[in-house]
Amino acid sequence: MYNEYMREQKIEEQTDEEKNEELIKNVIKAKKDLNNANINYEYAESDLIDYYTYEIKALKAKVDYLTKKIKKRGIILDIGERAKIANSESDEAV
Repeated sequence: MYNEYMREQKIEEQTDEEKNEELIKNVIKAKKDLNNANINYEYAESDLIDYYTYEIKALKAKVDYLTKKIKKRGIILDIGERAKIANSESDEAV
């Protein structure tokens, strides 16, 4: 059971480029999750409104945190790079 929660690769063993790429992937995923939470909130029934409200607040905080980390590292990302990373991420999911 312990093996289920272990990372495949330790963070210390990653290069700076790999760390940056993982950070960017996390930001893109968090933004997608935030967008989905906003859409779900619009169609939520009364019992789920609080749930989506808290989820949106948490995801906004996560996006803000990751964005600050990206700026601190000095990463500049153009639209082409974001598309390339998003495509590679969807290929990995298959």
